Amino acid sequence: MLKPATITVVLILLALSRPGVADWPQFRGPDGNGTAAEASTPIKWSDSENIVWKLKLPGRGASSPIVWGNRIFLTAFTGYGDSIEEPGNKSDLKLHVLCLDRSTGELLWDKQIVASEHTQDYSKRVADHGYATGTPATDGEAVYAYFGVSGLVAFDFSGKLLWRAETGTSTAGFGSASSPVLHGDLVLVNASIESDTLFAFDRKTGKEVWKTGPINRAWTSPCLVTAPDGSTELVLNHKDEVVGYDPLTGKKLWWCAAIDDYIVPVPITHDGIVYCLGGRSNRSLAIKPGGRGDVTGTHKLWQKSIGANVTSPVYFDGHLYWASDKGIQCCLRASDGELVYRERLPTSARIYASIIRAGKHFYVTTRDAGVVVLDAVPEYKEIATNVIASDETLVNASPAVSGDQLLLRTDLFLYCIGDTSAD
Repeated sequence: MLKPATITVVLILLALSRPGVADWPQFRGPDGNGTAAEASTPIKWSDSENIVWKLKLPGRGASSPIVWGNRIFLTAFTGYGDSIEEPGNKSDLKLHVLCLDRSTGELLWDKQIVASEHTQDYSKRVADHGYATGTPATDGEAVYAYFGVSGLVAFDFSGKLLWRAETGTSTAGFGSASSPVLHGDLVLVNASIESDTLFAFDRKTGKEVWKTGPINRAWTSPCLVTAPDGSTELVLNHKDEVVGYDPLTGKKLWWCAAIDDYIVPVPITHDGIVYCLGGRSNRSLAIKPGGRGDVTGTHKLWQKSIGANVTSPVYFDGHLYWASDKGIQCCLRASDGELVYRERLPTSARIYASIIRAGKHFYVTTRDAGVVVLDAVPEYKEIATNVIASDETLVNASPAVSGDQLLLRTDLFLYCIGDTSAD
């Protein structure tokens, strides 16, 4: 029988290894669905209002911040790609994994790795996103960051490099975009662009556990869903089909004919249904997981000719919401895919960040016109548009939610946005 002191230590260790209410441990939050259901985040801010702290970042990036306890992790790049006219020398490119103090924004450590020789040349297409695009993930013990052809790296919370794994050397289009997903002892990475492969690595050692493919033209990240029998499936949307895998072995369980174009948005799941967007013609579909073999005729619930090419959706109260990369805010009825509304947002640029829900509001991050706040209801109700006038750089990263605060990353700064009225 364990002694009381031993039980206490075990309970503390268990608590530290689980995400808390204020944690946002991966791209789009704890469940990968862009939702912080109980948050009460500010709906208005500016240079002089509700900025708790800001940190000038050492480099650019399109990745989002993640949070675990009193730590924020973020990636960036420096040394190459400052401008189209004078990009510099590719051999000088450094890829950064940053650790910040959650309370103050103080930079605690900045670990750099040398980029791969296979990194694609800087161009107008790459300039939109840069070389730090994948959002890291953490399990409370280590942080895992993916840099495409430069590989997957793991650091402990003190900044010690634990391991580095390679996933391929190919490049295409805008570069890499997928973010790692954690499941049990595995780190799961879609390396479609780098090697047409979906990988699983051991999170302690970085050793390859399994790989499968071909994964065709998918810049997206996989998502974990619960099948009707209670098992967990790994779902990946790629060109021509959505596929369900056994996340422990990589075995292909089912597949469904889907979007015959490249895929960027991340699938989301709610109440046993998977919702996917994608394609330059903007399509969406709903699939019930848990099948076996070709489930196109049995498990595809609907498919519609409206969606998004780049951005991912959220689900709330029977509806799907997203802001497309073309600056259009959309709402569909989740049960049958029927359009509820379609409204243009106040932006002149394409949108690359994905919508999030915090409590009763949606936050839509534009590249050039601030963050639009909407009521979380199935009609277009714009509450506020928030601009930090002193920072005119573009915004590519999706915000993170931590407690009742937002973390917003621009090309220059990371902002912590919260209620400062009592300060």
